[in-house]
Amino acid sequence: QVQLVESGGGLVQPGGSLRLSCAASGFTLDYYAIGWFRQAPGKEREGVSCISSSDGSTYYADSVKGRFTISRDNAKNTVYLQMNSLKPEDTAVYSCAIRTGNYCSGYGPAQYDYWGQGTQVTVSS
Repeated sequence: QVQLVESGGGLVQPGGSLRLSCAASGFTLDYYAIGWFRQAPGKEREGVSCISSSDGSTYYADSVKGRFTISRDNAKNTVYLQMNSLKPEDTAVYSCAIRTGNYCSGYGPAQYDYWGQGTQVTVSS
């Protein structure tokens, strides 16, 4: 029933932009905390950004702060990750995930309940 589908990944040059989408089905996104994670080859999965359901607070990893923006469109039941000024170090598979709690700050991948399949982002010249 619960399904998350990411889209919007692709190949982009350094300094370029992409907008990732995470479409939810089987439930309404309004009351879930949502996180974006990424995993590069040979690296552990790391949190990129998240948004709380209670007050809409957003959080970002230091490596992406000022370049990425997370947002939610409740009418479309979709969460977005706008990525600007992309760097080769941003190359990874990006996945969205949800947890039933209101808050996302301080929660790692193990605390998220449902995951999408992921979308590949490659930043290269």
